[in-house]
Amino acid sequence: MMVKKKIAFICVHNSCRSQIAEALGKHLAGDKFDFYSAGTETKSQINQDAVRLMKEIYGIDMEQSQYSKTVDKIPTPDIAISMGCDVGCPYIGRAFDYDWGLADPTGKSDECFVQVIEEIAQKIKELQ
Repeated sequence: MMVKKKIAFICVHNSCRSQIAEALGKHLAGDKFDFYSAGTETKSQINQDAVRLMKEIYGIDMEQSQYSKTVDKIPTPDIAISMGCDVGCPYIGRAFDYDWGLADPTGKSDECFVQVIEEIAQKIKELQ
């Protein structure tokens, strides 16, 4: 049996981009990889615009299976991906394998969120 690589999406608050990436990862490539998301800090809930739009676009309810958590609460990843350091780069004790450089859509329009969601979906499809 093939052991799936663990991929972790990391951003500071683990409430928006990394949560979207975890949900899309499981949805689009869960047969190839195990996906996790985490932050160096947490928020009390997942970004509600992200939750609403992921339900609308993909029919995924992130609040059913995901919550904001810190890096020490997930398995050690084989691949660590930073969502983008515009908010501040999280420190996870090692270098990131990739920095996807995604803008944080928090507080912005639905169009901004949809653009980030689609960018994440595209990048997940490119993972090997």
